[in-house]
Amino acid sequence: MKVLLQRSLTGLAYVAIIVAGTIIHPYLFALIFTGFLLLTQYEFYKITETNGFIPNRMVGLLSGVILFVIFFLVANRIISQQMVFAVILIPFITYLTELFGKSKTSLRNSLATLAGIIYIALPFSLMNFIIIPGNQGSRFYPWILLGIFFIIWIYDSLAYAIGSLIGKHKISPGISPGKSWEGFIGGTVFAVIMGILNAVFFPVLSMISWIIVALIAVVFGSCGDFFESKLKRETGVKDSGTILPGHGGFLDRFDSLLFAIPVIFVWLNLYGNI
Repeated sequence: MKVLLQRSLTGLAYVAIIVAGTIIHPYLFALIFTGFLLLTQYEFYKITETNGFIPNRMVGLLSGVILFVIFFLVANRIISQQMVFAVILIPFITYLTELFGKSKTSLRNSLATLAGIIYIALPFSLMNFIIIPGNQGSRFYPWILLGIFFIIWIYDSLAYAIGSLIGKHKISPGISPGKSWEGFIGGTVFAVIMGILNAVFFPVLSMISWIIVALIAVVFGSCGDFFESKLKRETGVKDSGTILPGHGGFLDRFDSLLFAIPVIFVWLNLYGNI
């Protein structure tokens, strides 16, 4: 009972911070999500270290913050859009920090550092263009991102509940033995329903668009979940961290979002929704 209460209180606090950081003000969003980025990326580097990699944490974390800040400033039209191309320098800078070191595994280490930037920092940074969409006059419009959070939370919660109750057919027991096809299908149904509700509450996207966003979130969010599960299984790690009592670490909470956000961002841009 104590564990359940602890897990529930942690979950409520986590959701409250996410919602507040998303809807109140773009600068609060930048502050809170930069913090999430740093903690999540730090956990990723800790996991890679258990598998023999030695990423340059300082360079990786600093590069992640710089990437987020550049995207935030471009989205808010504080600096020119051309500044986005500055991120091309990040891989070169990452490798240069290892080039003159004494390590015999500099290539492995620089790739591990870069992986944290691409896997963690890039999806967080792309959120800036979702909360400040160009088709809204580049003004703060947090409801699309909030709707995406709702879809992913509903899917995760209902897929877990349905899978726990009636899940018999495992999707990939070697990677994540708890995930079942029954949970996946049930969670998908409720995610689509949430997408339909989003079309009512946040009509900047059409109902069809919200349904497509929901399906993208389910498919690629599940891939993100399996990716992190495989990462932890290969390194012998149970949770990415202990900072969230009853929920593990921030990477455990954001794993679905990290795969879903880039694909949703690309789709929304291709079809002129942001």
